[in-house]
Amino acid sequence: MKKSLLFIALLLVCVSCISTKSTLKNVDSNAPNLRVTDQNTFLITEYSKDKKYGYDQDYPINLFYGNTANETINQERFLNALAGPKGEKITYTKLESCCPFPTKNTDLGAGFLDVYELKWEGQKKPVKLYLNIYEKGILMVPVGLTLKK
Repeated sequence: MKKSLLFIALLLVCVSCISTKSTLKNVDSNAPNLRVTDQNTFLITEYSKDKKYGYDQDYPINLFYGNTANETINQERFLNALAGPKGEKITYTKLESCCPFPTKNTDLGAGFLDVYELKWEGQKKPVKLYLNIYEKGILMVPVGLTLKK
């Protein structure tokens, strides 16, 4: 009984923390559908000029997964397409889910961003990227990264 009450209280706190207005700045519902290459990575042709793209929770990389049953496949397809600044092989680790926001693309009416840490050889400090699987947007390579050859 105590566990049920604690869970309900925690759920209420989480729901009450979600703003009714999204702070996400780069959502584009009209963005083209994501295309997958033979290597099961996304075909990315654009490089972002915005230093906040992917690095700031208000400017996440939007990888809408509504057409697949696997919620992590689009994150993997995106991250596997990237390389370090000089083409270095990257490794990545999911750190957490954070930053609740309102969305019409879930039954609950809310989504979370996933935070990934990227590392590569010779790097001084790992970078963190914010990924959003609930909204669509133009897919680009974040500033400071390149595409895998």
